[in-house]
Amino acid sequence: MAYFNSVSKIQYEGKSSDNPLAFKHYNPQEIVLGKTMEEHLHFAVAYWHTFTNYGNDPFGAGTAVRGWDYADAMDQAKARVEANFEFLDKMGISYYCFHDRDIAPEGETIQETNKNLDVIVELLEQGMKSSGRKLLWNTANMFTHPRFVHGAGTTCNADVYAYAGAQLKKSLEIGKRLGADNYVFWGGREGYETLLNTDMAFELDNLARMFHMAIDYAQEIGFHAQFLIEPKPKEPSKHQYDFDAATTIAFLQKYGLQNAFKLNLEANHATLAGHTFEHEIRVAAINGMLGSLDANQGDMLLGWDTDEFPTDLYTTTLTMYEVLKAGGLGTGGINFDAKVRRGSFEDEDLFLAHIAGMDSYAWGLKAAAKLIENHMLDDIIEHRYRSFGEGIGADIVAGKATLRSLEEYAFQNKPLRNESGRMERIKLVLNEIIYSV
Repeated sequence: MAYFNSVSKIQYEGKSSDNPLAFKHYNPQEIVLGKTMEEHLHFAVAYWHTFTNYGNDPFGAGTAVRGWDYADAMDQAKARVEANFEFLDKMGISYYCFHDRDIAPEGETIQETNKNLDVIVELLEQGMKSSGRKLLWNTANMFTHPRFVHGAGTTCNADVYAYAGAQLKKSLEIGKRLGADNYVFWGGREGYETLLNTDMAFELDNLARMFHMAIDYAQEIGFHAQFLIEPKPKEPSKHQYDFDAATTIAFLQKYGLQNAFKLNLEANHATLAGHTFEHEIRVAAINGMLGSLDANQGDMLLGWDTDEFPTDLYTTTLTMYEVLKAGGLGTGGINFDAKVRRGSFEDEDLFLAHIAGMDSYAWGLKAAAKLIENHMLDDIIEHRYRSFGEGIGADIVAGKATLRSLEEYAFQNKPLRNESGRMERIKLVLNEIIYSV
């Protein structure tokens, strides 16, 4: 059955096109720095926002009406599988990703839930074989159900912890069966509301124990996907343990998990943590932890995770600059963890939103490539730190300097002259590059 009959396959038509249902910048086979756009970007559709989100918010019911709105939950789940592969085909996107509870409803028991999953996973497997589409990553939703009110891997209830372990086991098996390139851990409720009733050390120890169990079981079943952790500072917990890239990396290093995990970074989560997306990517990259990206953006006037489709060209350019400088995303990709606005309730809006996001990242990729090719930022940084290339600066970098030698040098009382960082000029040139592609 077809669900998007009003939309044809989306094609690249270039900047001169006035067709809203066409790419203006994303040309999948265009070569940028020796690779195709498709190879650089590895776009993926987020199952939850695209096929299970109806536009509801805390103040109102959903507005979207979809062709797979059936009374029976399993019939809906089966229809969404068909809609997923139709959407992927029409958008020309090779990957998708999901939480376990996105694809199949919960039953009365975990055994019944697993049976529901088995039915849908078989359909997904068939769809992947016939279409050539791939699973970028899957994960377990251990935050929506009331059982996880106090967390999953960090819960104070051992029975809930055991349930979470069983759910994680099944989710890893699904990832192996579907050949997922990555597996994501998002600690939706792995945090706390108040320290007054929280044993933080114990909760972090238990979370690490679950991660180690996951590593062991993945090895046991031969699931070789890259494990990823997705940082987020708050929502729904007041403070989450995977607050940002730096906090998450410190956790991984403390518990000896750094060799098994990388990071899945989200733009809107960076905003909530008080960072830019490019900051989070740089922190992950310099620690060898850059894995994959959730592409979205937040509203700077709203203090929560709005998950808008990315259209800010400044951010997409600097994001792709960091990715290119880091050597790419490896097995990772760019999934649109983004949802259409509540007022955008028609099926066509799903396509328009993804076109906007894909074109914005393709635009950013081309602009970032220009930045790399003209060496502007590299030259600025090299010039700015040139004093560490000779004399006392070279001694510092080589590890030859001591506090005595630094004092001896300082006692020469040479004039100290700093230079302007020329930030405004840099941003002006950046603007010129972005809008010239």
